[in-house]
Amino acid sequence: MEKIILKAEARTETGKIASKHLRKENQIPGVVYKGGKNAVSIHVNDKDLWHALHTDAGENAVITLDIAADGKHSNKTVIVQEIQTDPINDKFIHVDFHEISLTEKLKVNVPVVVKGEAPGVTEDEGVLSQIEWELEVECLPTAIPENIEVHVNELRINDAVHIKDLEQIEGVSFTGDPEQVLVVVNPPQAEEEEEEAEEVLEGEEGAEPEVIKKGKKEEEGEEGAGEEGASEKPAAKEAGEEG
Repeated sequence: MEKIILKAEARTETGKIASKHLRKENQIPGVVYKGGKNAVSIHVNDKDLWHALHTDAGENAVITLDIAADGKHSNKTVIVQEIQTDPINDKFIHVDFHEISLTEKLKVNVPVVVKGEAPGVTEDEGVLSQIEWELEVECLPTAIPENIEVHVNELRINDAVHIKDLEQIEGVSFTGDPEQVLVVVNPPQAEEEEEEAEEVLEGEEGAEPEVIKKGKKEEEGEEGAGEEGASEKPAAKEAGEEG
């Protein structure tokens, strides 16, 4: 496990105005939490924080915070609990750290990475869909995996990989439902769309003659009624003439 040290300073002033001033000086306001104990307000340099979060461990990096306060230094072992970023420029706005013990297990989310090529895609023209992008695991801080690998080299059409299918990682347990699907190979979309289109066309073609036939009957009925009416009138006329 790579050792990451991040320098920090205790904050005496809090609130929106104080935080705004810190950001102008490239300092990111933050808080360190530990259970029900009082939180510690700090600030860290934005570039230092960026580098700490861009190691192989990513946001699950175990960090040693070197906190300066009143001329004294104290160290806290932490992981990032939450990061707030500006939606426009993606810059850090605030960071929450969670103090941990290296001897106590914790639950964290780890990225899911697909490995290999599925024959259901390369040979059968199927579509590989990744359902889960992160998985929650429970382990010691020193055993947090960089990612969870999902191998798809044997997947054909309609095949899937579940949590229960994953390779076991020493010291790591998956907390999710064993039946949860992570990736699946779906049938080719083009074929499905063509079949649906054909079904719609068949339905329309089957219905069209009935409408035409019905229309013809109505027209024939109207014509017949007109002819009958026309034949009756001359008959009446003839009867009148005879009388």
